[in-house]
Amino acid sequence: MKPTHNTLSENIRAQSIELLNTHLAASIDLQAQVKQAHWNVRGPSFIAVHKLFDDVAAEVGAWSDLLAERAAGLGGTAHGTVQVAAERSFLVPYYLGIADEPEHLFAVAGSLAAFGQSSREAIGSSTVFGDVATADLFTEISRGIDQQLWLVESHIPRA
Repeated sequence: MKPTHNTLSENIRAQSIELLNTHLAASIDLQAQVKQAHWNVRGPSFIAVHKLFDDVAAEVGAWSDLLAERAAGLGGTAHGTVQVAAERSFLVPYYLGIADEPEHLFAVAGSLAAFGQSSREAIGSSTVFGDVATADLFTEISRGIDQQLWLVESHIPRA
């Protein structure tokens, strides 16, 4: 761990850095999944969904940056390569054969929901080990995920 004047104990910082890097890997994966959907979506609402996925990917990219910068700010190293993301992401791999608009919407919604659930769990974990600032970051991400999930689910056709 790098030296820092941060007053959190090294033990707390180490736990936070691990939690942040776990979510950094998944956020890089999530952004790539949403871009996969963006590039390959087809359907009657193509342009709306295509733009929606681009906006969602941009939001997820911003969260990746926040996660990485928090880990580095705590004296850690942000593990943000695609190789690490592929190895450590907890998300279900995105099926590459999807082209149908509703299938992409459903797949992206599922990945957003999984990331959101893990972010909510990270709020509790970081609070328990004493890093309320990291808990606050995960709260911010959780709110953002919930909003993006709502936007995506609003495009899913209902029977």
